[in-house]
Amino acid sequence: MKKAFVIGAVLMVLTLSVGGSVSSKVTDSTATYEQLRLFTEVLSIVQNQYVDEVPPKDLIYSAIKGTLRGLDPHSSFLDPESYRDMQVETSGSFGGLGIEITLRDDILTVVAPIEGTPAYRAGLHTGDRIVKIDGLATKDMQLSDAVKRMRGKPGTKVTISIVREGWTEPKDFDIVREQIRVQSVRVHELGDGLGYLRLRQFQEQSPHDLEAALEKLSKDGMKALILDLRNNPGGLLTAAVEVSEKFIDDGRLVVYTEGRVRNQNMRFSAHAKRGYVDMPMVVLVNQGSASASEIVAGALQDWGRAVVVGTQTFGKGSVQTIIPLSDGSGLRLTTAKYFTPKGRSIHGKGITPDIIVEIPKESAPKERPLPSADPLEDLKKDVQVQRAIDVIKTLRIAGQQKGGSAPQAQSERRQPSQN
Repeated sequence: MKKAFVIGAVLMVLTLSVGGSVSSKVTDSTATYEQLRLFTEVLSIVQNQYVDEVPPKDLIYSAIKGTLRGLDPHSSFLDPESYRDMQVETSGSFGGLGIEITLRDDILTVVAPIEGTPAYRAGLHTGDRIVKIDGLATKDMQLSDAVKRMRGKPGTKVTISIVREGWTEPKDFDIVREQIRVQSVRVHELGDGLGYLRLRQFQEQSPHDLEAALEKLSKDGMKALILDLRNNPGGLLTAAVEVSEKFIDDGRLVVYTEGRVRNQNMRFSAHAKRGYVDMPMVVLVNQGSASASEIVAGALQDWGRAVVVGTQTFGKGSVQTIIPLSDGSGLRLTTAKYFTPKGRSIHGKGITPDIIVEIPKESAPKERPLPSADPLEDLKKDVQVQRAIDVIKTLRIAGQQKGGSAPQAQSERRQPSQN
């Protein structure tokens, strides 16, 4: 049986299979049998005496969903249609709103809107709580069901009701679905040999796109880099590892996972043929940086390879395994947690930046404005980007004083920036 490992807010498949069967110790097989007998007894009563006739498959599906809902927010049952649809996000093209969601404290929560999508343009923010979808309350709604309701044919409308910190009542957002084609990499030259690279999501093509962007910046004279992972909700674990290995020495650990079953305990190390391991580097993160973004930021921070600037990340550090079932459905089960090279568990905690730079509340708009015609002008107004530029200048000066390449970044915790 093949299993696909998943990280990220929702439904993102890692193209990695693990052989071997899963075995577990049954401490009391008699007690387990008695509970199963109780389950079949209840199932029989419901099937024969419930006021409405319910197909047996619907009863079984509902029972499985209830079982998984009691485990954690990320484990879920995928009916055959959901299981088929699950793989579309990794290709970077799907029909929907362009939003990553998760369950936080049992509430459907926005991890991050994907830049340039309908959800982004509508003004949805990281941390927004979705209380209704087309008038249907999301309380007790499974993550996969919420995704299915928000996806649909391009050109059709969906209404989602949002609760946001500081609001006294929910607000409805009418959003028209589009065919979402995510361009994962965006680059700019900031002058004086400083490159800016924004990674929006970790897809199958992200490492290839990143390599092409880095080669272009290098040909144009790049001597330092700002890697922007803000509002990047995650994606493929393999992509996170391949991105990380561009910037750390060959053979160094990027991330490892630990679970109850032996084949869930895995280590991923850098195996880069060509890297960018010497240039000064800053990684930008915020609350919308989750999962794969936290793997990259954590690895570069642990190895002192980059200074992490911004605000605390989301804290999604568990691994889900997609297990196909006999009727075409699937099981999305949390099977492990991932750890940074120094053994830090990010799950529920996130990555703490080396330099904390908050967005000033007085300058933060109530609704997200559309980008200006000049992206560089937007970057000049971005206080976190400007602080990153200052850090790069400091690293360069320190490198020049040492008479060699730029020094390794130090993981020094600093007070919040005032700019």
